[in-house]
Amino acid sequence: MAEDALAAIPAQLRKHISGTSIAVEEMPDEETLSEMGVENPWELTGLYRGVPLIHRSVTDIARHPDMIFLYREPILLEWIETRVDLFRLVRSVLIHEVAHHFGFSDAEIAAIEQEMDR
Repeated sequence: MAEDALAAIPAQLRKHISGTSIAVEEMPDEETLSEMGVENPWELTGLYRGVPLIHRSVTDIARHPDMIFLYREPILLEWIETRVDLFRLVRSVLIHEVAHHFGFSDAEIAAIEQEMDR
């Protein structure tokens, strides 16, 4: 489902994450929660780890590949609580992680999602 959701996001976002890996984990680990300042592990549904394109240079040394983490249990809890279509929820988490990473505002993300729902 994560791969299908990634394929369904707009090309304007997808082009920025070429070569990015997606990892589905049950829950965020303690280190990630601490780093993000998140107290409730059920609130973190996804995370993008990487270097924004605007901060990259051809002179950069080798780095870890960019990754998107989807946290299955928090996503399922949100799905149960909101009754949003599960595919749309996973797609939304992916869009938010990628878009925020590249500096999109919440309003811009909402506009992207509205356009996709048409």
